[in-house]
Amino acid sequence: MTWDFTPPAPSELNDRQVRLEGNHLTGKRIALLVTGSIAAMKAPLIARALRKQGADVVAFASSEALRYVTVEALAWSTTHEVVTKLTPAAEHLSDEEPFDAYLVAPATYNTINKIRFGIADGTVTAAVASAIGRMEQGRGKVLIAPTMHGSLHNSILTESLRVLAGLGVEMIAPRQDYGKDNLPDEMDIVVAVCRLLSESPLKGVPILVTGGPTPVPIDGIRRLTNRFTGRLGQEIAKTCYLRGAEVYLIQGNSGHSPPSFLPYAIADTYEDYQRLVLQCLSEKDYRFGIFSAAVADYRPEKVYSGKMPSGKSDLTISLVATDKVIQQVREKFPELALVSFKYQENVSHEGLMGIAEERLQLGDLAVVANRREEAVSVGEQVAYWVMREEEPKRWVGKRGIAEGIVGELEKEVGVRR
Repeated sequence: MTWDFTPPAPSELNDRQVRLEGNHLTGKRIALLVTGSIAAMKAPLIARALRKQGADVVAFASSEALRYVTVEALAWSTTHEVVTKLTPAAEHLSDEEPFDAYLVAPATYNTINKIRFGIADGTVTAAVASAIGRMEQGRGKVLIAPTMHGSLHNSILTESLRVLAGLGVEMIAPRQDYGKDNLPDEMDIVVAVCRLLSESPLKGVPILVTGGPTPVPIDGIRRLTNRFTGRLGQEIAKTCYLRGAEVYLIQGNSGHSPPSFLPYAIADTYEDYQRLVLQCLSEKDYRFGIFSAAVADYRPEKVYSGKMPSGKSDLTISLVATDKVIQQVREKFPELALVSFKYQENVSHEGLMGIAEERLQLGDLAVVANRREEAVSVGEQVAYWVMREEEPKRWVGKRGIAEGIVGELEKEVGVRR
């Protein structure tokens, strides 16, 4: 791309601020413990990723870690002074300002084995020794992200990891590639911290989410689909997952892939979607089902094998109605608390609310209703949460809609225990 040397547009954020992407760590204080691996150079990115979820982050760095990342970079990314040595303030005890979680990332072979045997001979190891004591008292969490060359992942390390996991230390699985235990992506680390620290009523609750289109084939090449991408379903699943729910996402094939940390399946066709939904609900007792998928209402009466010849000017495709998957769900799984979605065009707000009320008569917990006209006027998606005997709630934007839905489910958990 050719640059014409135009300066960037002004930002409302100052140099060290981050734009919040969520509130899952708001009010949480995190100690980021950095050890002597080349991956320590990524520690400032981890710190900022945690802060984007609202966390307050303080870095502790070993002398070996400072060979690969500077004090200045850590201080800039956390907005706090870096703890590089212990002083009479007893930083490793954190009594005056306790941490909710201690995250060792990257965690080297040397550090992990020292922690396992209770060796507290430096800034990081002393802090973790105290952290494990606090953890055992129910006053904090400890997470470790093992990072090292594959030849160092020996039986000694494996035994140490098992001992620490047995104590209650959370292990963040490495990204294994090129014969190494690599530091995971920043978002994978943030997800692990969010889920561990979640105090949401949804923690551990099984939730099935669907999203995206469900294409129907015309022939071996072509298909009929719609313009929906499934991004809202992904945002809902992500929000539930970060709050600790046991989420599974069934995503219709739109070319918009879910984030890698989410458990999900891709439904290439309507038939795949129908099979996956009924199979998932048969195999596991889901508490909630959030059905945001834009399911095909029609399919070709005949699917041509191979590829139909091109250039025909009088081609006719006969369509027949598909089975209503959501109605099959209502009939087969009446205990499922079902949230359905209704999208309309060329309808007034009052008309949309009337349609949602009719849907509630089918037994759904709630209906998320939206219409094109309001999205066009506002400039982004607008949705209404409609429940029996409650005033509808209005949310704007995919993130706002997802957070609103999840907030309503948190209220319902206590009612449905």
